Amino acid sequence: MLLFLTGLLLGLYSQVGAQNLTSAQISVISERLAQGAVHSWEYGTRAEALLELNAPTYSVVSFNAVPPPHSIPSNITSALGEVFTIAHNVVAARSLSNITGPQPLIADTSAGDPASIGVAVLLANWTGQGGLDGLDYAGAARDQLDYLFQNVSKTSDGAISHRVDQLQLWSDSVYMVPPFLAYYGVLTQNQTILSEAYTQISLYRKYLRDAAAGNLWKHIQLGQTGNDDGHWSTGNAWAAAGMIRVLGTIQRSPYANSLKSQQNDLANWVGEIHGAMYSHINSNGLFYNYADNSTTFYDTSSTALLASTVYRLSLLGNIHTYIPLAEQVRKALLASAATIVSVTNASTTPAPSTTSTALPAMGTTTSGLLHFTPEGWLTPVVNPYSYGAQGSDSPEGQAFILELQAAWRDWVADGAQGINSAREARPHVLMIGAIVVLPWLMIVIG
Repeated sequence: MLLFLTGLLLGLYSQVGAQNLTSAQISVISERLAQGAVHSWEYGTRAEALLELNAPTYSVVSFNAVPPPHSIPSNITSALGEVFTIAHNVVAARSLSNITGPQPLIADTSAGDPASIGVAVLLANWTGQGGLDGLDYAGAARDQLDYLFQNVSKTSDGAISHRVDQLQLWSDSVYMVPPFLAYYGVLTQNQTILSEAYTQISLYRKYLRDAAAGNLWKHIQLGQTGNDDGHWSTGNAWAAAGMIRVLGTIQRSPYANSLKSQQNDLANWVGEIHGAMYSHINSNGLFYNYADNSTTFYDTSSTALLASTVYRLSLLGNIHTYIPLAEQVRKALLASAATIVSVTNASTTPAPSTTSTALPAMGTTTSGLLHFTPEGWLTPVVNPYSYGAQGSDSPEGQAFILELQAAWRDWVADGAQGINSAREARPHVLMIGAIVVLPWLMIVIG
């Protein structure tokens, strides 16, 4: 039976794996991410990408239970080490401030961004890292939670501000705050805090979703200054990815049965963003920086992150509507240099298993790839520190391509559901087989 399933998955891999990053390329991309991540949300996003890629047992978007094991399996001790280093450095620096009580994990002009590190801090506490280095990870996470609830301004109906200096909602915040709240709630057996993660997403959707624009999300609203009515592509991807993480946390938790309607909403809201965004995908496989504004530049960062959520929605929600299109987009992102890419905007039409317009990504470096510099930076990208301008490199973009790689890998391991149709039932035997042979598959595609 194991041999049969292994052969079956190998066949699926051959069908969908024409474009795939090599282990050497993943290493280079990861190195650039580590080099570039120096801001609060970059630390949090890097930690999440590392969990999804290298330690799926501890990722909320995997098929593993939440909470995860207290005891770390020996085969992923090294992989988790990088995540724990992030948590250690942040909590150690915080401990030097001599400030007590509610406070963010890192001092920041954003009220929401520091919470993105919270999952790594919670995980460090859960696995007993404080007993090894003497740091109070539980206290740091609790202070971050109290800061959000007690110190940060909110709308009259409770939406937590993304900014410190004014009450203002950013679509980015859905990736930063709700996943932390959800993870905190499950690990502390507090369903109220877990439910608050869903509530925050619902409130942000209320204020930012633009029904007049086909349900694209506006970027920034409610502030006295600095609002952005535009439909920033990365902001829409941030929102969808944050929803996916909360969905995964609830779904794999002991509270799944009591929060079924919330799970349905989250899956539907992710699909809503997919429908809004993919109607604006360009034939080169990329989104404009502002999805519906053709005067803005092309952006691979948002393209990669949103595509990752398509694979995750297939896995978590059994919804495969945009899988064929995501496969075309993924192949475009990993195409070889000098390739002529042609993506068909027809989400329910199966993508071809092979194509002459996007050649396999081969070699040990990224120099031969269309959308990577020789140094391993994803390109073209929005400037992560000035969302209206094009940048030369983006740490978050590096994390997004790793999240895409991890999501695609897990989707292949689950049987590549939806590759031949928009919606289809998931055969449970394939899921079981994928779990059995996952270590083998990771070696093959790494």
